[in-house]
Amino acid sequence: MKETILQTRTIKMSLLEAGHGPLVVLCHGFPETKRAWRHQIAALAQAGYRAVAPDLRGYGQSEAPEGAEHYSVIHAVGDLVALLDALGEQQAVIVGHDWGATIAWQAALMRPDRFRAVVALSVPMMGQPPVPPSRIFPQNENALFYTLYFQNPEGAEAEFGRDPRQTLRKLIFAASGEAGPRLPGDATPNPFGMVSRSSGLLATLPDPARLPDWLPGAEFDALAQAFEASGFTGGLNYYRNLDRNWELQQAYAGATVTPPALFLIGTRDSGLAMPGMDQIIAAMPALVPDLRGSHLVEGAGHWLQQERPAEVSALILDFLRQLPDR
Repeated sequence: MKETILQTRTIKMSLLEAGHGPLVVLCHGFPETKRAWRHQIAALAQAGYRAVAPDLRGYGQSEAPEGAEHYSVIHAVGDLVALLDALGEQQAVIVGHDWGATIAWQAALMRPDRFRAVVALSVPMMGQPPVPPSRIFPQNENALFYTLYFQNPEGAEAEFGRDPRQTLRKLIFAASGEAGPRLPGDATPNPFGMVSRSSGLLATLPDPARLPDWLPGAEFDALAQAFEASGFTGGLNYYRNLDRNWELQQAYAGATVTPPALFLIGTRDSGLAMPGMDQIIAAMPALVPDLRGSHLVEGAGHWLQQERPAEVSALILDFLRQLPDR
């Protein structure tokens, strides 16, 4: 497994890669880096695939253009097309988690000629809402939904940047399977829900004495060092394009994701607890007609590919083996 820097025609990208064979591109979410895929990169390479995980724009050692307007999903998909070109590859299977899943779905929707199959973790393919998302997310005089809280740099960046290591400890633990069963009313902490206007997002989250066993100290140190260097602005800028993405994606209204697809989510994922998420997942075949599986991974939280690496890698490889030769 090697780490490289590659200049594409859109941005400079930091990559973690291994193996030779059909290309699989793996896209991380927030707040993560390319190392979130370390287990899958090794498993894919051993199975005869070329696995490449980039730091997305604004993350890690990849380029971070100034201005939130440069972080739309169109920009993100453009980076991936440019990445394939720079790698000398015509096609890839795209795998994504969290924001990376959203980007992966859109890449398969917009460019099925380049992305021949898609695997999404934690975030299902969703239809376009009738109005911009910011008009749907809940808020009241005391609290607002986390995606709305992320819009204000004086709130989110200021809070997260005060102590990046504590921020990451709290976010990672609270969204993990170790935080609790995440049943209605059981008080399992949730970093991706309503946020107090007065105290912010982190105040109510526990600061664990130790991180889960699936995140070794050296890996947490690497993650923390990446965010200490880059800050959180790049990652938060993706959230600041939710309404703009809605506007841009009107060009694809009514389109479906035609490549073969696979969806995975942990039973303790905070996203699964959102009202209506089970109906969204159940409705996916109308938007993804070649959906070949929708798997619940028992006991896993939001960081699925790190919490259950062997199971996730096995499901991805089984899916890849079903695909026709290029």
